Amino acid sequence: MAVGDNGSEPLLLPRGGGHPSRAAKLAKSLARGALKLALWTLFLAWIAMFFVIPTEFGTDFYTDWEDATSGTLYGTEGSALLLYTGPILLIAVLAVPYLLLSGGDDDDVVAEKKKSPRLRLGTFPVLVDGVFGVVTAAEFIGIAMFVVFVAWAVYGYTVVNFEMLPTYGDLTPLEKRVQMLQMSAYIFGLTALTCLAFLFLPVARGSILLRLIGIPFEHATRYHVWLGNLTMFLLTMHGLCYFIVWFIRGIVLESIIEWKSDGGANFAGIICYCFGFTMWVTTLPPIRKRFFELFFYTHQLYILFVIFFSLHVGDTYVSKAAGGIFLFMLDRFLRFCQSRRNVDVISATSFPCGSVSLVISKPKNLHYNALGFIFLQVREISWLQWHPFSVSSSPLDGGHHLSVLIKSAGEWTGKLKRSVSDLLLSQTQLSGPNASFVASVEGPYGHESPYHLMYKKLILVAGGSGISPFLAILSDVLHRIRDDKPCLPRDILLIWAVKRSSEISLLSTVDMDSICPSFSDKVNVDICLYVTRESEPSLEEGKIEKVVSLNTRSRGRSMSVLVGTGNKIWSGAYVIVSILGFLIIWALLNVCYLNPYDISKWWYRGILFLGCMVISVVIFGGGVIFFWHRSENVTPAGEEDREESGRIGYMLDQETTRYKLHENTNVFYGQRPDFKEIFGSVSDSWGCVDVGVIVCGPQTLQSSVAKEIRSQDLRRKGNRPVFHFNSHSFDL
Repeated sequence: MAVGDNGSEPLLLPRGGGHPSRAAKLAKSLARGALKLALWTLFLAWIAMFFVIPTEFGTDFYTDWEDATSGTLYGTEGSALLLYTGPILLIAVLAVPYLLLSGGDDDDVVAEKKKSPRLRLGTFPVLVDGVFGVVTAAEFIGIAMFVVFVAWAVYGYTVVNFEMLPTYGDLTPLEKRVQMLQMSAYIFGLTALTCLAFLFLPVARGSILLRLIGIPFEHATRYHVWLGNLTMFLLTMHGLCYFIVWFIRGIVLESIIEWKSDGGANFAGIICYCFGFTMWVTTLPPIRKRFFELFFYTHQLYILFVIFFSLHVGDTYVSKAAGGIFLFMLDRFLRFCQSRRNVDVISATSFPCGSVSLVISKPKNLHYNALGFIFLQVREISWLQWHPFSVSSSPLDGGHHLSVLIKSAGEWTGKLKRSVSDLLLSQTQLSGPNASFVASVEGPYGHESPYHLMYKKLILVAGGSGISPFLAILSDVLHRIRDDKPCLPRDILLIWAVKRSSEISLLSTVDMDSICPSFSDKVNVDICLYVTRESEPSLEEGKIEKVVSLNTRSRGRSMSVLVGTGNKIWSGAYVIVSILGFLIIWALLNVCYLNPYDISKWWYRGILFLGCMVISVVIFGGGVIFFWHRSENVTPAGEEDREESGRIGYMLDQETTRYKLHENTNVFYGQRPDFKEIFGSVSDSWGCVDVGVIVCGPQTLQSSVAKEIRSQDLRRKGNRPVFHFNSHSFDL
């Protein structure tokens, strides 16, 4: 069976091949519609369940639910798993056929062409500064829902607790207050448990759920940060209330070291909280920015956090948060398998501004789009550190490589710059391309569809090294126009703010005239450069140094195709088989061990439940990965490979060159972009059309652009463009 360009088999093709018939398209559309309805129904029911449970009706319903399902194979834990985790795992399973039935990139572009200009919740900035940064209308709704949920849950549980208070017998006023405080501590714990059900979902980089909703990992990380802050607040209140109760009752020490078998293991909970608090403290911006390695290493404590969380609450409560944890395990194991391989860096380019461009070998069947990014590890620098970088090349630049642009701005990137310089020196001494440079790579990740192709007008705003993804976008648009592929952008305005004019040479990585001769007849590209710390041009402007073909002889060491955002069939099978494997292993554990031997210790059952999750991922998921890896098409370089390698060598086979600015380029020295003037001018000249604004740079730059977009859209008249804010920045 043939495999399509997007890595999945073409569905519903007529017998004779070619394009699908009208009936096939209708069947495909109906199937997608039915799956979409099922997915939305499941999701809304799952969210509604969280709001209903804290009420008296919800409490009674959950009790009846446990009674009705406790006699089944999976017991009480199965009741909780089916209600809390079952929906999200079922959504993940249904997402597989839905994504397989979804159209390719070209179909998305064609569909977008038919839409009229309008405001969209996902691209209209509501909040533009403050603790949350830039927040779109859709994100604001999500934040509001969580705030309402927390308030509602605390209120609902408190009402139920007041009704339960008389059942504790005759208590003095002080005893009543202490008892209510203890029940409030339990309330905070239950609410934090709900947050934990969501906490791990955004950080599964290749998660099928993120692919389903079209949110890439670099956007989702901020949701993880928000949820982490909320979870730590609730866990702090949970522990603080219990400590106050213990202090009033004079049982602090014995309660701290208590390790119950028929309830929560207090000591395990305290250890769990200490790990969580350590991770949270190092995420605070002043610490994370100054001591990134400390932040990175302490965040690996999440493994111990999950282990002691399982020991603290037992299997029933773990099963309520298991969905997000399990999907994260799937992603983490797949990333581990992909990153074991050493990957050839075909060539490297060193710029005087401190940036380095790396061209990395990849197999032709590993696809990405111009808004993608990878995680890079160089073991000569660090065995543990992984750093994210946006790709700076278009997938149409060549099927066997991708490029990243890295600015020397910290300890790790500084060491990388020195390593490249050492290789350059080594190559010079050896008088030939005998140096070898390898790295480990995870990814590529990014948007499921290339949204930059879905706007007729584009404004690209970059700050410093934020130019990297826009080089990929420019190349992608020009390649598509040249090859007559679906591509909406016909007007592109690039705004780039840099500190020094030496950074302008980075534009030399995209030769627009070479990619698409006479491109100015088909697309209008205007470039505005702002050099903020120089008042006049530098005499050395444009001079760059390059390292050529550091290693071109080992073409077999390319990136692995084992990535969650890769082949839809294999990644879907990996998810489905792992989930089925977990259910099988858990059933066997109940039948062969837990039920016959009447194992009832909470903490022991909790760690066994977690072990079932790990084993299912390694054994069942690992089996799929084995066959996925075997299916990888590793063949010697053919004629096409050699031609592509030669092109790379030819493009970089110069020690120095001088970059010539494009004719529609304006350079402003000693100035910063005036976005009010820029957007006002665009609004007057571009008419009624959707304008995609993509920003890659520091938070202050994003806030300035988002503020002006909000202002323009709120004051918009019928014949004016609609500006859509898109951020391509993330800060780990």
